[in-house]
Amino acid sequence: MGVVIKGGKIITDTDSYYADLRIENEKIVSIGSNLEIEGDEVVSAQGCYLLPGAIDPHTHFDLDAGSTVTADDFRSGSKAALIGGTTTIIDFATQNKGETLKEGLNNWHKKADQKCYCDYGFHMAITDWNENVSSEMEEMKDLGVTSYKMYMAYKNVLQVNDSEILDALNKSKEIGALMSFHCENGDIIDFLVNKAKNNNELSPKYHAITRPDDVEAEAVYRLIKLAKMADVPIYIVHLSTKRALEIVTTERKNGAKIYVETCPQYLLLDESCYEMDKEDDFNGAKYVMSPPLRKKEDQEYLWNGIKNKDIDTVATDHCSFNYKGQKDLGRNDFSKIPNGSPGVEHRLSLMYTNGVLKERITLNQMVDLISTKPAKLFGMYPQKGTISVGSDADIVIFNPDYKGQISAKYQIQNVDYTPYEGFAQIGRVRDVFLRGNRVVKEFLICDKSLCGKYIHRK
Repeated sequence: MGVVIKGGKIITDTDSYYADLRIENEKIVSIGSNLEIEGDEVVSAQGCYLLPGAIDPHTHFDLDAGSTVTADDFRSGSKAALIGGTTTIIDFATQNKGETLKEGLNNWHKKADQKCYCDYGFHMAITDWNENVSSEMEEMKDLGVTSYKMYMAYKNVLQVNDSEILDALNKSKEIGALMSFHCENGDIIDFLVNKAKNNNELSPKYHAITRPDDVEAEAVYRLIKLAKMADVPIYIVHLSTKRALEIVTTERKNGAKIYVETCPQYLLLDESCYEMDKEDDFNGAKYVMSPPLRKKEDQEYLWNGIKNKDIDTVATDHCSFNYKGQKDLGRNDFSKIPNGSPGVEHRLSLMYTNGVLKERITLNQMVDLISTKPAKLFGMYPQKGTISVGSDADIVIFNPDYKGQISAKYQIQNVDYTPYEGFAQIGRVRDVFLRGNRVVKEFLICDKSLCGKYIHRK
């Protein structure tokens, strides 16, 4: 017995057309018309779009940030992802100092296995580079890990140096892995933070002031030069500024192989969020993330970058901390505010409302940014990221007629605020199928089982 979804308009990264599709044994088995076989369940998608399940290649669930742990673990975060039309996440399994990569990966499997509503994979975040770690990277492929991350920021905690970056890039070329990077100059940030604190400049707005666009632009430029030496592609996470994207586009013309990710917060929020609220002078802490929010001109430049295909993916960098009880750990010192904000639940609706409906991008581009390109870059295509015969039946039925507002009151994310409070929401995920199982029905989770699977990526 299968499932036939009828009457919807299928949207992929390249095509838009009306057709029915039939699901059986977790896969899409046929696309066309008159597909029903006796005993099939028929689901009407009349008036709706059929989208491939979204892929969020940048989440941080159940992350120990030192002073506290993220508000969303894999259970609540993946549930929020499904409600928002995301059927696969890639989280960052982070190696602690002194650990092997395998130990770090096992720690994350313990956090996620049997606790995930959606499918999931892991990037490996390397914080302690040495010869043993280099040799381990080859073994990681057999464990389904084909991508890595290094931090150029967070001095004395996560930050690696240039020689370590170059060594890792050379290794990634040898084994065919993709290296991603958090691009901010951690040494300069450390200097500016200490200077601000010495001047008793402690409110949330100084988080942004001590991480100016120069520190991102410099790190992006330096990384690209290192990658050109190694002759290997790189992936830049959460790029936030016009200046950094200008460097990327210039270097691409000179032959550099660069993939770029940005996030909805850098497209829709700006530095004015850090200004003191009359009712709450600490409200800016909600927007303390790294990189920080930028200027409106950066927003528009990034939107144009998306339109011109200078930006490849839109992820969330979902890293949630409650405003009360977590963010307020830094009430008297901005450097102690846990860095990060929630977003995994609202990405698709934000991109549809503020991108597609405002004619900044097409529906096909939206699908490419949040599903197809992440699947291709991170070794899951065509199993995921598209609607085609033989692909996993990860299908989103999207109702474009819904009108409402985003509010923390109604969110699934296990956090007491959303940075998009009061934002208009046009269009909403109605139903979600994860490998053929209907897990969301009429806007509600209907399958309470934790049926997310670990994806061994190619």
